[in-house]
Amino acid sequence: MRPLLAALAPLALGVLVAAAPAIDWTQTANVTPKGAFVLGNPAAPLKLVEYGSYTCSHCAAFSKESEAVLKGRMIRSGKVSLEYRHLIRDPLDLGAAILARCTGRKGFFPTSAMIFATQDTWLAKAPAFAQAHPDLDGKPGIVQARALADGVGLTQAVRVRGLTPAQINACFADKVAVARITAMTGDAPIEVNSTPTFYLNNILQPPMAWAQLEPVLTGRGAK
Repeated sequence: MRPLLAALAPLALGVLVAAAPAIDWTQTANVTPKGAFVLGNPAAPLKLVEYGSYTCSHCAAFSKESEAVLKGRMIRSGKVSLEYRHLIRDPLDLGAAILARCTGRKGFFPTSAMIFATQDTWLAKAPAFAQAHPDLDGKPGIVQARALADGVGLTQAVRVRGLTPAQINACFADKVAVARITAMTGDAPIEVNSTPTFYLNNILQPPMAWAQLEPVLTGRGAK
């Protein structure tokens, strides 16, 4: 009996190893020293960096078109990580960034996806709100950011996700945190002059949408 048990032991161990659940890397998020949020396996062989803007229609299209494969397969499997860096274009963009970051490491990427998914709705309200409040032009950027975020419904949309008014007020009042957002724009390489701009393993990619980026990632082993 003993030789038989000894022979079966490696097989049993193999079954246990095979049955171990795979890590879902979309549940792992970190923050870089400069404040950018990173989704996925820190040791992913393919590290994708996106410079994006919440008021950019091409960024919204990328977010929606890439969601199922990029996050649902490539990042989930650990093959790809995604670092999102803000390239702030206007006060409303800043307001959206503050709200997204206010939800923390675990909330940032789902909240960003929601902001992009509803961009057509809230962004369409901005011109009328700005026209109705001409006095905003002369106010500090952070004041404009808060007023616009409130006025187009973004603040309420993020409150639905669990943030309290006191938490939101604190995020808009945090000068250090806001400075980190704007510093990302100032620190962007000179070749980053549009959104979205992508780097893959520190190499600048030509302007592209998800339809062009997906085969690049697939060709590098992300499936």
